[in-house]
Amino acid sequence: MQYIRATVAYDGTDFRGFQLQASGRTVQGELEAALLQLSGTETRVIGSGRTDAGVHALGQVVGFHLHWRHTLPDLQRALNAVLPPDVAIVNLSAAHEGWHPRFSAKWRHYRYTVLNSPVRSPLERRYTHLVTKPLDLDLLQAAASVFVGEHDFASFGQPMQEGETTVRAILHAAWQGIDHLLVCDVIGNAFLRGMVRALVGSMLRVGSGELELGQLAEALTARDRAAAPAPPAPACGLCLTHVEYNVLSDAN
Repeated sequence: MQYIRATVAYDGTDFRGFQLQASGRTVQGELEAALLQLSGTETRVIGSGRTDAGVHALGQVVGFHLHWRHTLPDLQRALNAVLPPDVAIVNLSAAHEGWHPRFSAKWRHYRYTVLNSPVRSPLERRYTHLVTKPLDLDLLQAAASVFVGEHDFASFGQPMQEGETTVRAILHAAWQGIDHLLVCDVIGNAFLRGMVRALVGSMLRVGSGELELGQLAEALTARDRAAAPAPPAPACGLCLTHVEYNVLSDAN
């Protein structure tokens, strides 16, 4: 029995999220089905986070125990051979029993991509959020700075479990223009359910001039989900790009 850590990439468009659901496709379900096909035994996969329906990933991290008599490169090739085209194993490595995909994570990096254009782009529609109103990059950046630091983000998300704290630390939040796109990178120690999309939705209101920075700060301090000044941005623009762990503590 080996304890294995894997980095997973997926196009979340046709999934109901990462975590298993009562019905519909999930990334966890596809991974567990592939492991069952290869090993003949049911294997539970634990993820670093539960991305919502439609959210993508380049660097989702999972852990699982598996009876496997061959090498890990063989396992990676075998998994990628049986997984559907919208899921791929980027890498595999051995993990020690003290490591946990979620609780051992130091920080997570999400990227949200906006196509700010009066005309839609059919080739980018699955991975960007189209905003036809002009957006001010300086205002977007000013809005992002409101969220940096440790705050109670109850106005912008819900805890994974009832009773869990809604205090989170945002280490970095910044917008930049990349070609014809506006991209927001948000790095935090952890996130509430729906938090990044809620933050982006409100920042876009500031960037369009519909919301003042003071109103955004007031919503944050309200610590009330009903106080969010805008609906969450669509899932299509969001991607979990990287999860960072402590190198020393993760060593075998």
